Amino acid sequence: MIDINMFSSADKVAGQGVGAVYTELLELLNNYFPGEFNIRINRYSKSAISHYHTIDPQFYASTFSKKRGRKIGYVHFLPETLDQSLKLPKVASWTLDKYVISFYKRMDQLVVVNPNFIPRLAAHGIDPNKVTYIPNFVSRETFYPETAANKVTLREKYGIPADKFVVFGAGQVQDRKGVDDFIELAKRNPDKQFIWAGGFSFGMITNGYDHLKAAVANAPANLNFTGIIPREDMVDYYNIADLFLLPSFEELFPMAVLEAFSTETPVMVRDLSLYEKIITPYAVMAKDVDAMQTKINQLAVDPDLLATYAKKSQAAAAEYSEDHLAKIWEQFYTEQAKLSPTMVSSEG
Repeated sequence: MIDINMFSSADKVAGQGVGAVYTELLELLNNYFPGEFNIRINRYSKSAISHYHTIDPQFYASTFSKKRGRKIGYVHFLPETLDQSLKLPKVASWTLDKYVISFYKRMDQLVVVNPNFIPRLAAHGIDPNKVTYIPNFVSRETFYPETAANKVTLREKYGIPADKFVVFGAGQVQDRKGVDDFIELAKRNPDKQFIWAGGFSFGMITNGYDHLKAAVANAPANLNFTGIIPREDMVDYYNIADLFLLPSFEELFPMAVLEAFSTETPVMVRDLSLYEKIITPYAVMAKDVDAMQTKINQLAVDPDLLATYAKKSQAAAAEYSEDHLAKIWEQFYTEQAKLSPTMVSSEG
């Protein structure tokens, strides 16, 4: 049995994708490999592998211990991602950017969820040979498509007419997520219902906090900002929706898109080059708010087109399934353990 110490504080901040990724991976490892991997959380005991999910200073300090074995870092963001998400003084932003890259350079191996980020890490001086691409995934037990009858029941539960076209978005309320465009689309489509699930996970330091706080408070009547809701309740909203829309300007591999795929909900995203190898084959692509408007109009009157993208979501759910990713993670950890200077067994 391979001892793996997981280091994470991702579950301390609600409504952010890093926590969802961490939770999904723990559940996968515990469900698929209970006799192969011995998983410990935030323990500083000797281990073959130390997998860092967040970049807490105490975790950084621990990387200098010889007990850590093979150090694996999960890349959930780059300095430029943080710069677009958080509003910090210039000195604080510069310091944080330097710290993030320093943390990544302390790792023996990095895992990225989007292959497009490998050259971007290289631009920060990180050897591409030390970076492995493993996509995100979600559990079909948590995110699943409801029957047509149950979808009607869910709409009744949430007070949404059965014939209303529903556009659903999810994520932190911040500039990077394209929330302004989501609001604009709601204004342009008063006959349709728009719903955004998510809130200000990082409070007043969220980029765009001031104007978005006001925009949320004064949202049009057909737009419902739910705030942060429990992850287990999100499946209802995906099944209520006719279309999931994520108008983000910058992402790695958004968990919300995977959740939508898993419920077989048609997906629309902004046409970004970073999606080319992971999302583009399965989603409606739109370069700006005008293109999004055009395609929403098309989808709203064409059930066959909606059905086509529902099938594409189903195909994506198979590509990013637990079964598929379980094999990849098993192989990755096994290979990394062989390279560990402290390869020990929990039985030894």
